[in-house]
Amino acid sequence: MRVVAGIGGATLIALMLAEFFVTFMLPRRVKRDPRIARGLLKLLWWPWRALARRLEPSSADTWLGFFGPLALLVELVVWTLGLIAGFALVEWAAVGGSFGHRILFSSGLFVSAEGVSGSTLVHVIALWEAATALGVLFIVIGYMPAVYGAFSRRETAVSQLATRAGSPPAAGVLLQRVASQERWRELERDLRAWEEWAAELMETHLSYPLLGFYRSQHVNQNWLAALTAMVDVAAFVGAIKGEGKSEAAEITFDIGRHALSDLAHQYQVDPGRVDRLSGSEFDELYGLIAAAMTHPVEREETRRRLDELRQVYEPNAQGLADFLALDLPPWLPSERGPDGSMRKPRVGVGSDRGDLVGQPARGQVREGDGFEDGA
Repeated sequence: MRVVAGIGGATLIALMLAEFFVTFMLPRRVKRDPRIARGLLKLLWWPWRALARRLEPSSADTWLGFFGPLALLVELVVWTLGLIAGFALVEWAAVGGSFGHRILFSSGLFVSAEGVSGSTLVHVIALWEAATALGVLFIVIGYMPAVYGAFSRRETAVSQLATRAGSPPAAGVLLQRVASQERWRELERDLRAWEEWAAELMETHLSYPLLGFYRSQHVNQNWLAALTAMVDVAAFVGAIKGEGKSEAAEITFDIGRHALSDLAHQYQVDPGRVDRLSGSEFDELYGLIAAAMTHPVEREETRRRLDELRQVYEPNAQGLADFLALDLPPWLPSERGPDGSMRKPRVGVGSDRGDLVGQPARGQVREGDGFEDGA
């Protein structure tokens, strides 16, 4: 019996360390996903989302904002308890006695609060456990700054986009601003900056999937809306200028599409059904932008090309939005001026906190979103 317990304990230790290594240290996807981590996310996310659906939008966003950090803590606790239990089984197999006492002894060793006495074998096991605990601690200490550093850089770009495109960001606002003031070179610089941001976002969210659950400080802003708005702008510029006429737009579109595709695969979500741009909205946007261009592509050809580009990325964006309870941005803002012209959606600041967490939000948590069976 003790031999079986010892083998089981060693297996449990190996399993916990493998999960810990894949989740926290391996900066790339592997064929075998960390099953325990994914199972924990399933177990936590379903009831968390179910409760959020019963709350007001602003309260729901605040509630969902707790999920990412708490899920990280739960994963650490589960792996720690698994290691303690595994070492307790190995120690019980080696020296016998009460298993409850072995659990307490193992817990003390893991937090370096227990002295060691007994045979050489016990000392070896204790040294092994203490070294493992220190390794876990140092890795976590290094992991946390990496996660929150990536979060900070992501949110900096989200906030910067809000000052240009509103909150939530709308591609039409950016495009109108560029066309009305003839800032095409400035737009090209923005597109190249967005290319770098999208590439970093893809890399960090593939390496640290829990980052996707970390939400912005403003309920009308989120990283997925920012990424989608950037791809919207690149897609429209590429469509209205024609293929090969705007390298910056085409490259930004490609990296944005790539990011949405890879992240949809990472979170194992199905493409969603969505049509975010109506015919009348396209006509309005085309009229504004084409009037400021020398040789725009004809309206129908632009619409056909834009529809083709949208089919490449919008379903994945919608699938991620459904899964993560995030709202995709509109193509055109809902706020209008007295003459019916587009107005940039305001960003609430200071005493006018229209979109800070805890204030009224525009989005709703939708039914039926979450991990699919077998994910």
